[in-house]
Amino acid sequence: MAKIEAVFFDVGETLVNETREYGTWADWLGVPRHTFSAVFGAVIAQGKDYRETFQVFKPGFDLAVERERRAAAGQPETFTEEDLYDDVRPCLRQLQASGLRVGLAGNQTARAEEILKALELPVDVIGTSDGWGVEKPSPEFFDRVIEEAGVTANSVLYVGDRLDNDVRPAQEAGISTALIRRGPWGHILRLPEVEQRCLFHLDGLAELPARVAAHNAEYS
Repeated sequence: MAKIEAVFFDVGETLVNETREYGTWADWLGVPRHTFSAVFGAVIAQGKDYRETFQVFKPGFDLAVERERRAAAGQPETFTEEDLYDDVRPCLRQLQASGLRVGLAGNQTARAEEILKALELPVDVIGTSDGWGVEKPSPEFFDRVIEEAGVTANSVLYVGDRLDNDVRPAQEAGISTALIRRGPWGHILRLPEVEQRCLFHLDGLAELPARVAAHNAEYS
């Protein structure tokens, strides 16, 4: 255990509420939104990749191709300020004001990276799988997080909603972790041995700055 000097965040369902976006995918597939959500949850509960949801409704579905088709039809994937959880900006601002290096690092498209930059969030680093050319849960992704943090691995805190894609691989890289219980993965997925190794368990981001400050006070 060490003093936390940098905090990096996953994006989807950690910072961005993806309810509206997944609703637009249901519309694109021509299925009721509640049906899409139910199948999505069932897929996650079975430990499958979320992309299997699309295969249920459209066998052979290619997410990358369909993203391009949506964009060409004037319905690109997107999110706005309204899709940010209410506690995001205050949390990021407080962490940055306390002298910590703050970053975003998630499996996101180049388009999503541009949207994140346009939101002008109070962060020092914005990294995406498209931009870095490597995606979670690969070790190389978290090696890049450590590099961007500029401190030792155990001085980095990674905050995410997915035990499988966020928390476990971050822990394997020697990074401290915080699990946030929101979004489908945060509520459905359970990996007790991984959860037990989390530094923090969060119900939201509002509590994070104070908890980091309390942790760091032990090392002052």
